[in-house]
Amino acid sequence: MAAKLRKGDKVVVLTGKDKGKQGEISAVMPKDNKAVVEGVNVAIRHTKQSQASQGGRLAKALPIDLSNLALMDKNGKATRVGFRMEGDAKVRYAKTTGEAI
Repeated sequence: MAAKLRKGDKVVVLTGKDKGKQGEISAVMPKDNKAVVEGVNVAIRHTKQSQASQGGRLAKALPIDLSNLALMDKNGKATRVGFRMEGDAKVRYAKTTGEAI
């Protein structure tokens, strides 16, 4: 099945402690049904210093479930994603505006 949300999409969080926050998807894990969104679901991770990195307390964005995310349309509102055929290509479109993504 084609993915409704992909890397680089602008999304808004629908539920949870980060409800209403917006961000861009930096990674998608389809097997786990999760995605990593920049600036959302951030936790502090303590890392040991090494030759490559400074170490200390680093903020890291953790995965969030795809069901808690919605794509943002051109108006900046949450929308559902649909699929349709345009010629020979299958394209995603925003259900609110009908515009291809």
